[in-house]
Amino acid sequence: MRRRAVLGCPLALILPLPTAAQNTGPVSEQQVKAAYLHRFLDFVEWPTSAFASASSPYAIGVAGADALAEELETLVASRRPHGRPVVVKRLRPGDDPAGVHVLFIGRAATGRAGSLLAATSGKPVLTVTETDEAFAAGTAICFVTVEQRVRFDVALRPAEEHGLRISSRLLGVARNVTGTHS
Repeated sequence: MRRRAVLGCPLALILPLPTAAQNTGPVSEQQVKAAYLHRFLDFVEWPTSAFASASSPYAIGVAGADALAEELETLVASRRPHGRPVVVKRLRPGDDPAGVHVLFIGRAATGRAGSLLAATSGKPVLTVTETDEAFAAGTAICFVTVEQRVRFDVALRPAEEHGLRISSRLLGVARNVTGTHS
């Protein structure tokens, strides 16, 4: 496992969790994770075949994290990464994640991680979680909390197996990166 030091964060991706001393009001863990998810769109390259047309939206599927989905819907309403709109799809038990570009598997969906990952196998989907179990099962990114900050680990192999390329700028602010970068 390769460790990366974070000396500065040009991407502003290392965001603090709430503290009582913050004057701007508390920022929830879900808000931070939602901010990361929508920023990941700027630093991951999908094959053109992942989209029906040049104006097709990015679709972010969220399973087992309704509070995060709600935050994400607010954040993406006015963003157009790479000129594309963004839609959020809440995935209930039994829903197929077909058509999503990012799949977030929350704590409440950890038991479904295997079937969700199987449904995205070989498809251009960035898989993200917040549990060690789902990360070990094969997601590409896992949120972790370190010193009251939400950080993330990256496993390159799952991303590459899905035909995705993660920018070195994003890898540079990851807590840990495993695998190879082709």
